[in-house]
Amino acid sequence: MKKTIKRVAIANRGEVAVRIIHACEELGLETVLLHSEPDMGSKAYRMATKTICIGPAASSESYLNIDANIKGALAGGADAIHPGFGFLSENASFAEAVEKAGMTFVGPSADSIRRLGDKVQCKALAKAGGLPLVPGYEGEDQSLERLMKEVEGIGYPVIVKAAAGGGGRGMKLILKASDAKEAIESAQREAQSAFGSSKVFLEKYLDRAKHIEFQVFGDSSGRVVHLFDRECSVQRRHQKIIEEAISPSLTDNLRRQMGEAAAAIATLGKYKGAGTVEFLLQDGEFYLLEVNTRLQVEHPVTEMVLGVDLVKAQLLTAMGEFIFDDQPRIPRGHAIECRLYAENPYLGGIPSTGLLGTVKWPEGPGRRFEYGFEKGDEITPYYDPMIAKVIVWDESRSRAIRKMIHTLKDSIVFGVHTNIPYLIEILNHPEFVEGTMTTRFIEKNFPGALAAPELTAAEKALVELGSKHKPVAGSSLSNSAAESSSSMPWQGYWRGV
Repeated sequence: MKKTIKRVAIANRGEVAVRIIHACEELGLETVLLHSEPDMGSKAYRMATKTICIGPAASSESYLNIDANIKGALAGGADAIHPGFGFLSENASFAEAVEKAGMTFVGPSADSIRRLGDKVQCKALAKAGGLPLVPGYEGEDQSLERLMKEVEGIGYPVIVKAAAGGGGRGMKLILKASDAKEAIESAQREAQSAFGSSKVFLEKYLDRAKHIEFQVFGDSSGRVVHLFDRECSVQRRHQKIIEEAISPSLTDNLRRQMGEAAAAIATLGKYKGAGTVEFLLQDGEFYLLEVNTRLQVEHPVTEMVLGVDLVKAQLLTAMGEFIFDDQPRIPRGHAIECRLYAENPYLGGIPSTGLLGTVKWPEGPGRRFEYGFEKGDEITPYYDPMIAKVIVWDESRSRAIRKMIHTLKDSIVFGVHTNIPYLIEILNHPEFVEGTMTTRFIEKNFPGALAAPELTAAEKALVELGSKHKPVAGSSLSNSAAESSSSMPWQGYWRGV
């Protein structure tokens, strides 16, 4: 059934809000940014047709507040709400509230979110459909005693996961019996805080696994297809850092089998719109991990190798207008995405906050930059510290790796530290270059902070010059931001940031 949409509310922030606004503009749709107080003045704030403040910094009072988002969207005259990723994007109650308020939810139905987004229900559906699953426990008995007993039965190592969400939140690894109680309770607390549900499930931890995911999409007719695979094995604390399409790890036969399984589980869930089916691959065998009922952070690499626009397809599907043709979809070349965070790689990745100074992205063929912040914007401590996503495409994986390294080296971000040096170290590592990395790649090869670089003679001279010309006490400069060591590039390691 076709629906008229003229104005889309965006219940999100940062680079994904900007990405949605761009797609809306191409379709001639107006936008309403639903934002928190600290996100006033962001790039998305400047781009949106209208802006509505829905609450203070705390996500529970703004981005996770269903009532505030609904009221804000209605006040902005929106016909639809796009949830982006994270926050309320996989919340079935939010999808229901949007529809109940007379607006269109740009995403799957609430029923599909419950069946596939809830990790326990998804595994039950997969089991009924004959899909391969990692051994584990998904029962309703959530007592500490039962969970600890199941851990013993599964055998160490075991991973505890939140049933109602993903992204590494509510996820804990249990290596031995003495860790079980604390890990389970911690996972339950995190799950409750992040997703409003303390329900968890248990899985055998595969310690040599690769993380492979398939992009699925259900069009307006109800037909579900897969749009090939992505490799997401480079993770830190269960958060992806670098993603690529297509995976260097799959044979043609494995790719066919996994693609068919991905489309099958999405079809069983009566899925519409963009979603992702995630698998673990170890010793030539694959296992269903979970289904993310939303757009993924790493969707651009799929867009680059297939020449599709997933966000526009989401919007058109919500209008009842997007139907897949019968043309074969064949990936071309190779794409890599790096998540660029405001963090100090020489201090173990601690967040780096403050005002952005000069920011320049080295544009060129096969280079794409998605960012939510520009010069003068503030990187706050309230949310994920991702500044941008840097995406490259080239005709082969080896050339794409080289292009990404050059692109990162030429990227300029002043005002805060970034993880650019960290990303370059990863891209140069032999395991990454060979494509043999597993989900333990970071843990094994980059367990701590990077070694701080030595200053060159020229940089040492600059430090000395800066110290000789410190502002006189009481002067206007001494009372300004220039007095702060964090704002003076010669006070710390600033090369490559």
